[in-house]
Amino acid sequence: MLRRFEALPGPFTFEPARTATLLIDMQRDFLEPGGFGAALGNDVTRLHSAIAPCAAMLAASRAAGLLVIHTREGHRPDLTDCPPAKLTRSPPGMRIGDPGPMGRILVRGEAGHDIIPELAPRPGEIVLDKPGKGAFWATDLEPILRHRGIEALLVAGVTTEVCVSTTVREANDRGFRCAVIGDACASYFPEFHAAALAMIHAQGGIFGWVATSDSAIAALRTTP
Repeated sequence: MLRRFEALPGPFTFEPARTATLLIDMQRDFLEPGGFGAALGNDVTRLHSAIAPCAAMLAASRAAGLLVIHTREGHRPDLTDCPPAKLTRSPPGMRIGDPGPMGRILVRGEAGHDIIPELAPRPGEIVLDKPGKGAFWATDLEPILRHRGIEALLVAGVTTEVCVSTTVREANDRGFRCAVIGDACASYFPEFHAAALAMIHAQGGIFGWVATSDSAIAALRTTP
């Protein structure tokens, strides 16, 4: 049964069995002090506004039986998958792989690489580790979605203009329809957040749709 919710630039329709909720990089390294986000000089508390809407989206998605996928950006312990240009962005001592309060910064298996406790994956939910910004690059996300018959994505997470936007653009090129849940996304820079959302739904939805969590959750709770 098709469901719909109001969005920009127009209503978004979806079939729960063919829709996945994609939660992007809600990791301790980005949202808590001492992680990669803080090492870059950012105020990590600016991302906290997305936590409650993400939790509400997760609960509604689980109740509606949607496929739920969590992503984590991070690198192999030997850093062989980390480009030098990315590695040298921060000063020595605060770079990817350097020791931090939550273990080695942005390295898979370290405490900081994990998803924040408020949004912890449930057993059986997919946790996808990615080395780059987009969730499709160097991962098996596309075959996972194709094998499950997924054609629409409800996207939330951080940061809006980087990993969320990159993933949505990758998805759009692959033919997936994306609804970005605006209040369940956040950025260290509020102006970047607003601009990124505007770019997604501009020109008739050039990359996708943008909606509020309240609208999407109401549709997820609709009784067939």
